[in-house]
Amino acid sequence: MADRAPVTYEHHDHVSGPFLHGTRATLQPGDELVAGFSSNFQEERTMNHVSFTTLESTAAWGAQLAAALGGLDSAGRVYVVEPLGPFEDDPNVTDKRFPGNPTESYRTRHPLRVLHELDDWTPHPPEALRAMLESLASLREQGLDVIED
Repeated sequence: MADRAPVTYEHHDHVSGPFLHGTRATLQPGDELVAGFSSNFQEERTMNHVSFTTLESTAAWGAQLAAALGGLDSAGRVYVVEPLGPFEDDPNVTDKRFPGNPTESYRTRHPLRVLHELDDWTPHPPEALRAMLESLASLREQGLDVIED
């Protein structure tokens, strides 16, 4: 990880897909995900970025957490997406929580175009989801659920 090149708006071409986005939303090929909507994790917060990843397990967290926090009984959805502009490491996880960005989490102010839904993704086990939701609730109670946007 020591020789890892940070991903910035100016230096992102070295990251290749496929790129994935986990969500509770039902989308169609050609739809665009854009910034300016409520966060899946803090409903009262408008997000200036759209997040995505190159790892199925990270996209699964996004889908499952968004669905659970949105009160849905489903596991959410994972889409293969195409960034339509430059992107950067997501500072909410990169080096802040997971040095070196092992979750391969990125964000952009530009749209993500939906290419297709990934139908065969593997959700995290129910007990892992429960533990993650409890951890998020604990952070919220302590005022530590800060999103850098």
